[in-house]
Amino acid sequence: MAKTVRVGVLNDMCDGPPAVGDITPWLQREVEAVQASGRLDVEVEFVHAYGHGLPTGTAKAVERAFMELARQKDIVMIAGPAIGDNALIATPLVERERVPTINWAGAERGRGEYMFHLQVGSHEDESLVMARHMQAIGARRLGVVYDQSPIGTRHLKYLEDEARIIGLEICATESISPLEEDASDAVDMVLKAKPDGFVYLGLGLSAPAVAQPLAANGWQGPRIMNTAGIRGMDPTFAAKIDQWIYVDMYSDRNLTLAAKCKELGAGPREALSVAKGYDFGRLVAEGLARALEFTREGVKTGLEQVKWMPAAEGEEGTTLGFGIQDRGALHGRYLVLRQWRNGQSVEV
Repeated sequence: MAKTVRVGVLNDMCDGPPAVGDITPWLQREVEAVQASGRLDVEVEFVHAYGHGLPTGTAKAVERAFMELARQKDIVMIAGPAIGDNALIATPLVERERVPTINWAGAERGRGEYMFHLQVGSHEDESLVMARHMQAIGARRLGVVYDQSPIGTRHLKYLEDEARIIGLEICATESISPLEEDASDAVDMVLKAKPDGFVYLGLGLSAPAVAQPLAANGWQGPRIMNTAGIRGMDPTFAAKIDQWIYVDMYSDRNLTLAAKCKELGAGPREALSVAKGYDFGRLVAEGLARALEFTREGVKTGLEQVKWMPAAEGEEGTTLGFGIQDRGALHGRYLVLRQWRNGQSVEV
């Protein structure tokens, strides 16, 4: 393996090592698996750039980190960013620089000819799943507290649209800062409308600020949030959102995930990170293995040839891959409803 191919890794969750949320070990693991199979006969070097993005950082940091990688013309692919707001920032840069990039966020708008997307939730699809579940359990009047951010407002739009279609009423909406620490006033305003279902929409940093006053008010009705609930993998966070139903990305019945967790000796709290990491790593590795030449255009075409792999994310039967003008990696029932109960995530 004489030739070396360079892949950029854009981390939008911190400004430098030690890295928060570093996906590189998963990328390395799956690249090595493809190399061992004889399907990839080059060395792969991972090049890192850090730009602490929204909501606690800045858009400029993401732009700077992306361009730091894109200007290195021998980098043939970029992995990242991971947060929806930052994927939206990066997408026009990706298209301008014409470098194949895979973001792992929830922004469906974070796609393009060169911007590929491994959905970690969806600003669009999640709201439909939540609305339909609330209807199924008999909640007809929904009260909503949402982040005043691209994530929160996008979720709200799709929730309102689906509610209108299936006959639910959004009886109250209140916006809060994505960094809110006390949403008591917003919760009180929503409860005055007497909803029979309560919804939180956002990145999740403000979710405890909503959940705690709701519990203090003695709310006994159903409560649901988007993939913000994934933050409950931190036991302290899980305690603050106990009894909340939320949208997640892994199912206890997914055989691909179960096999990988068994192989790695991973427990239940590691299942989500295994699902995301394994799927992301395979997309990168397979995109390289299927490239006819190790140029940006060649790798773009290689990614388009990745099809119908069993996904570790989602329910059993979810598939992973791309295609011509298809930039969403997960196909099928890739969103899974779960609920936090006494510190445990239980599939609904």
